[in-house]
Amino acid sequence: MSPNAYQVLREGSHVRLTRRPSTPGGAPALTVTLTAEQPTRESVERLQHEYALREFIDREWAARPSALSAADGRLSLVLEDPGGEVLSPARPWALIPFLRVAIGIAKALGALHGRGLIHKDIKPANILVDASSGNAWLTGFGLASRLPRERGTIAPPEVIAGTLAYMAPSRRGA
Repeated sequence: MSPNAYQVLREGSHVRLTRRPSTPGGAPALTVTLTAEQPTRESVERLQHEYALREFIDREWAARPSALSAADGRLSLVLEDPGGEVLSPARPWALIPFLRVAIGIAKALGALHGRGLIHKDIKPANILVDASSGNAWLTGFGLASRLPRERGTIAPPEVIAGTLAYMAPSRRGA
């Protein structure tokens, strides 16, 4: 991969996550870019919120935000690249690598909660894993909140933010 090339790790309806390899004088980085020509206010606020949480996010268990920028008319959040690949829900796992990665994810979540953060959008697309080491790093902190300062409000189901399939039952009202 050339120094200026990048690799698309995931692409959703609102954002694209890319990896930029290290360049002379620079470290490898991940970039979260809003994909819409006219992004929603909520999409912009999520990237800004994730950047605002950077002092509470540790590179040991997350892809830590390092810069918020606008290029070519698109807002981007630059993250320190811890390595790993996006967790695929379709990938079949052998037992030992599965357990190794599951432990890594549990450790990352434990560290997150130890910092007083609640993610609110844990799903495979927001987890980077290294299957050989079992290390896991979280991404996608746009909905995260700090406890006990922030208190969630009850919202009707049609406006609840997050990914329903991966949402805690307590957040779905179940």
